[in-house]
Parts: sequence; structure tokens; C-alpha cells
Amino acid sequence: MRVVRDVTPIDRGDEARGSRRPPDRPDQMSDRSRKAVRRTAWHEGGALAPLSVGWRHRELILAVLRRELADRFSGSAFGWVWAVAGPLITLGIYTVTLTKAMQLPVATAHGDTSSYALSTFVGLIVFGLFAELCSRAPLLMHEHAWFLKTSIFPSETLAWTAVLRALSYAGISFLVLLVFELALNGIPALSILLLPFIVAPLVMFLLGLVWFLAAIGAFTRDMSYLMITFIPLAMFATPVFYRVTDLPDPLRLLAYANPLGTAIEMMRAAVLDGDPPPILAYCGFLVMSVAVCRGGYAVFERYKGILIDVI
Repeated sequence: MRVVRDVTPIDRGDEARGSRRPPDRPDQMSDRSRKAVRRTAWHEGGALAPLSVGWRHRELILAVLRRELADRFSGSAFGWVWAVAGPLITLGIYTVTLTKAMQLPVATAHGDTSSYALSTFVGLIVFGLFAELCSRAPLLMHEHAWFLKTSIFPSETLAWTAVLRALSYAGISFLVLLVFELALNGIPALSILLLPFIVAPLVMFLLGLVWFLAAIGAFTRDMSYLMITFIPLAMFATPVFYRVTDLPDPLRLLAYANPLGTAIEMMRAAVLDGDPPPILAYCGFLVMSVAVCRGGYAVFERYKGILIDVI
């Protein structure tokens, strides 16, 4: 019996092209391919995942940010003047109250009233940034529910937009602070150039906080009411109107355990005192910020799939 084999002609071009196909099995992958896979996994699910989200969707984040900045003071008579006038009014009230009406001892411990006002202004800028995000984050998913439900939108980018918007207003306040610093004390010291190294960990800390509060706030609106009670208490537990050096020794370590307190003290040292931030405090602040950022992002990603259904 003769067996007839079905022989299909093989095109040499296809054979050559097929020989260049990437190997299917991991053990057949080249070193370059394995490194690329590990690098992708590191960015997508590793420690750099929160930052890679911002970079991957940077154009969308900037577009939403421009729209929110344009709508912030729409319909008001003075517009962006309120971004400058608001912090100045707050600073004036607190300075007069704590140096004239109440005669707070720490108000005169570091110089005259102007020095205390500048020190307090730094604290108000950082704490105002924190307070705005804590107030808004629990309702962030509810605020954007209409297009989260009707479109394919990466909800994790909302935290980036919220933080960048708050940073825009804080940046305006900081420019006002620099104007007063130049008028009262002259040109700031070169240590002010270290400010970006302080702001970067602060941004990571705030991102993680917003992701966490947005995830919890999507399930219950009680979180927003809790923040209303928590924020005023946190202001007096944070060195906004005083410095850590004004506290007794047992409480100083506790004050540095507060990330906001550490950020405020380091900014005062760099902007007002002309000193670099303490290395030990900065390293602790950096580690805590990275942990909060990654932890908050992990919580948001854990419940991201069901958040749309509960808002």
C-alpha cells in the first residue's frame, strides 16, 4: 500500500520571517527581552506604578487640569485675585490674633511679628494644601461620577489632577511669600534651591492620601464628614503656628512623626532660615511618603473595579 503524504509548499520568505519570531517560552527569551518584561512588570505593578500612571496619562491629566483651573473662579467678579487675597486675609487674621490679642509666647520667640508671620505663612501654605485635598478626596469619585459611568476614563488619574490643582494654588501663595521675604529680609539663601527635593516627597504623600480617601469615600460619604472634624484638630497638632523647637523634648519626636510637620519644618529651614533640611528627618519623610503613596494606590486599585458601581 502506498501512503500519500500531503506536502504543502513552504515559502522561503515566510520561513525566514518565521525564524525571526520571538520565542514563546521564557527559557528561550533573550536577555534583553527578559529585562524588558521585568521592567514593564516593575512599572505596572511595582513601586513605580503610581508615578507611571501619571506619566502614561499626562496629556489627559493636563487637559482635565486646565479645565478645572478655568472653572475654579468662573462667575466671580475678582477671579484669580481670590487665589492671592484668600491666603493673605487668613495670614493677617491669624497673625494679629496670635501676636496682639492672645499674646502667644512662641509668636515672639523667633524675632519680631514679621518673622512670625512668614513662619506661619509657610505652615499655612503646606497645611492648606493638605486640608483642601482631604476635604475634596472623599467625594472625588462622586464629583466625577457622570463621566466615569458614561465613558472609559482612567479613574486613577483623578488623584493626579486634584493634587496638581491644589499645588497650583499653593504655588501662587508661595510666590506671595517670596515677595514678602524679599521685601523684609532681602534675597533668600541658596538653600531655597533644595525646595523641589522637599516638594517631591510631599506630592507622593498627598497622592497616596487622595487615592486612599477617594476609595473609602466612594463607599460611604461619612468619610467627608469625618474630615470636617479631623482637619481643624490636625491644624493644631501640626506645627503651623509654632515650631517643633518650641515643644518639650518628649513631644518633638512625635511632631516629626507627622509628615506634614516634617515638611513644614524643612521648608522653613530652606526658605527662611537658610539651612538644609536635617538628613535623618528627610530620609524618614521620604520613606514614609513612598510607603503612603504606594499603599494608597494599592487600595484604590484593589477596589477600582467596583467603585463605579457604588458611586
